[in-house]
Amino acid sequence: MPQPIEAVLVGAGGRGFDTFGAYALQHPDEIRIVAVAEPVAEKCERFALLHKIDPKYRFSSHKELFARGQLAPALINTTGDRQHVAVSVPALQLGYHVMQEKPMATTPHDCVRIVQAAEAAHRVLQIGHVMRYAPFYVAVKNVIASGRIGEVVTVNHQENVVYWHMAHSFIRGKWRNLAGSSPMILAKSCHDMDFLRWVIDRPCERIVSFGSLTHYRRESVGPEIPDRCTDGCPIADACAFYAPRFYLKMGPGWPATDLAIDQRDLSAEEKLEALKTSPYGRCVYRCDNDVVDHQVAIMEFAGGITVTFTMDGFAYDGGRTMRYDGTRGTLRGREWPEELRVYNHLGDTEEKIEIQHVAGGHGGGDTGLMGTFVRAVRTNDPNVLTSARTSLESHLMCFAAEKSRLEGSIVDMAEYTRQIEAEVATEGS
Repeated sequence: MPQPIEAVLVGAGGRGFDTFGAYALQHPDEIRIVAVAEPVAEKCERFALLHKIDPKYRFSSHKELFARGQLAPALINTTGDRQHVAVSVPALQLGYHVMQEKPMATTPHDCVRIVQAAEAAHRVLQIGHVMRYAPFYVAVKNVIASGRIGEVVTVNHQENVVYWHMAHSFIRGKWRNLAGSSPMILAKSCHDMDFLRWVIDRPCERIVSFGSLTHYRRESVGPEIPDRCTDGCPIADACAFYAPRFYLKMGPGWPATDLAIDQRDLSAEEKLEALKTSPYGRCVYRCDNDVVDHQVAIMEFAGGITVTFTMDGFAYDGGRTMRYDGTRGTLRGREWPEELRVYNHLGDTEEKIEIQHVAGGHGGGDTGLMGTFVRAVRTNDPNVLTSARTSLESHLMCFAAEKSRLEGSIVDMAEYTRQIEAEVATEGS
């Protein structure tokens, strides 16, 4: 039996601890984490103790880690969006194979740079596009690829962001503004752009987008509303986003664990105390958020395939919904509650597609993602399902959509890609 690959982890927050760290503990025959770099001491200590990491391999920053040279074949990068390039590029140059959380980077130019770094080093750079590995979405891909609905003509794909997730992550949380993160269509929906490109299996040629921050604004409530929910809000009983009610009713695990510095489960008393100072105790109408709360992108893929993508930050029931209309039939899907059906024009028949479930977060996508990365490192094969070059295309689709939204333009993808790559080449000359 082969020995587990060794890896180092940079960023021991939610994804680092609960997803990638948990996978290593559940699959000790596949991967073992031997070092951790995390600036928050409590998070670093908690992770290190759980994984039995020697104190000399516990670091407060990626720079301290890299000063020791290459400590393992693989590195898992779960830092904040704006730190991805600063961590992954030197890691690749040191010789690490890298598993990195999405998005690849927060600018199109940095996306190109990180891809070039991976290709120059001949190392794996796998981006965490979990939808490609989740059984539900694999089933969608298989139906389309089989030709059962004929040639795809038009697609409608909607990402329904449940209202409380919108409030937690994109109004109060880490991805609330451009200064600390990235545009909403990149931070949340690069998964969807990647999936659409994978399923349609043709390049996107043109894209136009519309959207705005409509509701989660200061103007939506009167001046009597305090900055924090814990400061005596007069409309607490009528507000769906009142923080104490929401976080107290949540069970163990995410999102309530975000209230704790070390990502642990808190008691009711500790939650209430944390909400007095935590970003998650702020009124959703008094935050420093500036990302959109709804957005639509209209795309034309090669062959005249038209696609409409919608990100809706006001959904009651979260989960994606989709419809693929082809020349021979229709595929309709709903992520949650899970349902996938094929309707055939010939005979007007209907078939329910059965999904083979896999344990793990994101509908089993996390499990498939990590399993693929382990195999890629073992074989030193950079051509993983979500390789750096593959991810670049869908990331540039996100940036093009945001460019269109801001400028009111139709973006030609080939021209836009050439422009970005030329600007990066000019900087390097």
